[in-house]
Amino acid sequence: MASWWEKPYPGGPMVAVRGFPRPLYPPDAAPGHTPSEDGPDVEAYKRVVSRAGRWKWQPFDQNFSNGFSHGKGPNVIDSGVAGIQRQQKMDPDSGWVGEKTFNTLRSIKIPPGLPHAGEMAMDARAVELVNAAWDVYGGKEPVPPADSPIGAAQARLDRAISQLGVKESPANSNQCEFTDWYGMVGPWCAMFVTWADLTGEVPCPYTFKKGSYYAYVPYVVYDARMGYRGLAITSSPKPGDLVCFDWDWNGEFDHIGIYEKSLGGAQFYAIEGNTSQSNNSNGGEVMRRQRDLNGQDTVFVRVKE
Repeated sequence: MASWWEKPYPGGPMVAVRGFPRPLYPPDAAPGHTPSEDGPDVEAYKRVVSRAGRWKWQPFDQNFSNGFSHGKGPNVIDSGVAGIQRQQKMDPDSGWVGEKTFNTLRSIKIPPGLPHAGEMAMDARAVELVNAAWDVYGGKEPVPPADSPIGAAQARLDRAISQLGVKESPANSNQCEFTDWYGMVGPWCAMFVTWADLTGEVPCPYTFKKGSYYAYVPYVVYDARMGYRGLAITSSPKPGDLVCFDWDWNGEFDHIGIYEKSLGGAQFYAIEGNTSQSNNSNGGEVMRRQRDLNGQDTVFVRVKE
């Protein structure tokens, strides 16, 4: 008797979504195609391909890597998008996601022998992510912004750097010029990021709003994962991107800063408000902190310019 991976997936009516967000190309598709930026549709497809037995179940990022596209090893569980395409006898089995592959991911069911057999591979969470990606992309990859003397990310970083050494007063009060400006007294790392953007040379008022967005770090991460308010997860941070930290690896992000530069390997600098050497998240000062990707769960967030 043939194993589940030796015959096409069982099918059903395509799962309803708002639309096909955009074609996806991995880094090695260049030259010829521009590699796709990180987005919630990638996270959705990783869920689908995993539920279909072709990718390991794990906390999914939003990076359309070569490994996920083409597969990263001989085992079925490592075969990625291309493994789905081969199982469905699709030509080509490039690992790229066009509308045909997208519709395949919407229509296949989990085969007998795998957890949740008989369910559609595209679950409710994947649908939510696909719909969020449709709202962001509307069917095509965004056009990179034209070069300018200074972009919003660099302006945000420059403004933050200008405040190095500023402290709350009195100590341990969460009272400082950034909370006064925002209109709220409380842990102020996210309020500092909002301040740095909106008072900088190139503000992003679509994303940030004084008194409303953002004072709570988990909202930044959630909105970025969903593609809301011009935020997106990125695996290739650039100066001025946001960086969010979950110190306990418990899914609740505790602190935010502004990415400055890589120091090589897993090390990088970030400009952070309300931190200190003794208290990462409520230390009361604007500081340049050296961070290690391996020290906590770290998410980099890009703000649309």
